[in-house]
Amino acid sequence: MTGYPTIPAPRFDVPEAEAIARARQFADTMARRRTIREFDDRPVPREVLAAAVRAAATAPSGANLQPWRFVVVTDPDTKRRIRAAAEAEERDFYARRASPEWLAALAPLGTDPDKPFLTDAPALIVVFEVHKGPETPRPYYVKESVGIAVGFLLAALHQAGLATLTHTPSPMRFLTEVCGRPAQERAYVVVPVGYPAADARVPDIERKPLDDVLVEI
Repeated sequence: MTGYPTIPAPRFDVPEAEAIARARQFADTMARRRTIREFDDRPVPREVLAAAVRAAATAPSGANLQPWRFVVVTDPDTKRRIRAAAEAEERDFYARRASPEWLAALAPLGTDPDKPFLTDAPALIVVFEVHKGPETPRPYYVKESVGIAVGFLLAALHQAGLATLTHTPSPMRFLTEVCGRPAQERAYVVVPVGYPAADARVPDIERKPLDDVLVEI
């Protein structure tokens, strides 16, 4: 196997003062991002969703194999099927599978097995990991790669003024069937996307201060 041909590395020379300002502005913008569970029914422009997925697909990946698939669901019947299956798994999770410690951690957030946002949000983006299949090579660092791509996706959607939620019903095997995907694609996360409802509320929580998360050596 021969290596990829090379091209000049892209350059983004930014003066130091502007670099600091840009970094701070981005951090301030992202600090306003919150998980939203109450959505307005206003449709999201397809072009915005497509651009956000395009941004997500620029993420780095193991061996550049890009082991992801982004399925955008706006069909109401498909969203209803996803919600029904997800809520069935969530009922089992809350009633039987979750440990007392896990339930205690969730309690202040007020979550429960009901997931109306799966049908209320105008769009769902179901992100799949792509594993080895008849026409796909074995990927490497799949979860790490897809996780980075999802981070890009959330940032792009937030920059466009949209609200999101990361939902991971477990197990998620039903999503492969509902979304009509091949067996080598395994659901990673469901991202409801839309505009917050006029009366949407979020828990009054704070992020850890920078000194708690930044270590300089």
